Amino acid sequence: MYGILDGMRIIEASAFVAAPLGGMTLGQLGADVIRFDPIKGSLDARRWPITKEGKSLFWAGMNIGKRSLAIDARTPEGQEIITNLITAPGGGNGMFLTNFPARKGWMSYEELKKKREDVIMVNLLGSSDGSSAVDYTINCAAGFPDVTGAPNPDGTHDPTSHLFPAWDAIAGIHLALAMLAAERHRSRHGEGQLVKLALSDIAFAMAGHIGCIQEVQINKEVRQPYGNYLYGAYGHDFETKDGRRIYITAVTTKMWRELGKATGLEETYRAIEAKLGFDFTKEGDRFRGREAITEPLQQWCAQRTLAEIKEAFDGTGVCWEKYQNFWQMVHEDSRVSSANPMFHTLEQPGIGKYLVPGSPIDFGVIDRQTPDRAPILGEHTDEILSGILGLDDQEISTLRDKGIVAGPVELS
Repeated sequence: MYGILDGMRIIEASAFVAAPLGGMTLGQLGADVIRFDPIKGSLDARRWPITKEGKSLFWAGMNIGKRSLAIDARTPEGQEIITNLITAPGGGNGMFLTNFPARKGWMSYEELKKKREDVIMVNLLGSSDGSSAVDYTINCAAGFPDVTGAPNPDGTHDPTSHLFPAWDAIAGIHLALAMLAAERHRSRHGEGQLVKLALSDIAFAMAGHIGCIQEVQINKEVRQPYGNYLYGAYGHDFETKDGRRIYITAVTTKMWRELGKATGLEETYRAIEAKLGFDFTKEGDRFRGREAITEPLQQWCAQRTLAEIKEAFDGTGVCWEKYQNFWQMVHEDSRVSSANPMFHTLEQPGIGKYLVPGSPIDFGVIDRQTPDRAPILGEHTDEILSGILGLDDQEISTLRDKGIVAGPVELS
């Protein structure tokens, strides 16, 4: 199916989350993304979660719709092939995305530029000071674990890290954005460039965007953890009569008023406002009065089942959601099913049939692309060598015999 980025080709050297996500984001919009990996698999080829047979669901998920080249990049012949792919002529070529250190040597921007003057290279770094970093270490430095979770009874607090690699996810989208911006610059001015992005800068920039840096500088205070309370407004978790858990938030004045109407607690909250001297139409006062707000709402939820709460909130402006584990999300939520046009059920070789998400972007003038499965390692090796580089069968056979290229490769 035609995609909005049809005609663009990205060569990707990557591992883990951010860079593969950057390539996949471009691929799901129609770009031809070719990922090259070692013949025995990359750093993330066996990353968890895995199937009971040891197949990486992570790798399959992060490489949807790409083409795969299995190649020994340690050899001069392998390096020449990759260089020729990256620097192939044509307006849609000459774009390279990687999170590997490529400051010097054959894969560096300077060396690639010798082969193609207008080559674009987008390179993700760990930390802006040059030190090694991953999402989970950057998160520690960015301050968020220190305000995540609840304080201990003695007033101390243990920092709480989270499972979701948020900085990697944001970095991946930035990598795709950087590639598109650099390609637009090249199309207008005929000039390629090296674009660098540091994972640490992603986290620290976001801390600045939402006021965490300024809060320290201006207020000269260290924010404390508040558990599941929403800082600066109102939000908290509640247990239902049948043992489920939900989260209710009131970020806006409308949400607050709708919550009072739907629960019948309007008069209760007016009395609390009068007693405390607060105005709960103001989000700051809702945060200051959070415990007083929670007590009657906690009782209200505890007296009702999840189904009864859903019935009370449906059709209102109350902002709420039930907590779901991954199993419940897959089996109970219609948004995670083929009813959502983003999802399609596909068969991944060696794994089986499951839902595969396409791009979450729904353009108004072009159909959303149907997602494709992830490739088997090296599945497209011959296709890439012949179709892009023009190698004939004998040349490809020689490369295979010498162990320079391979595929498809069954990982064990």
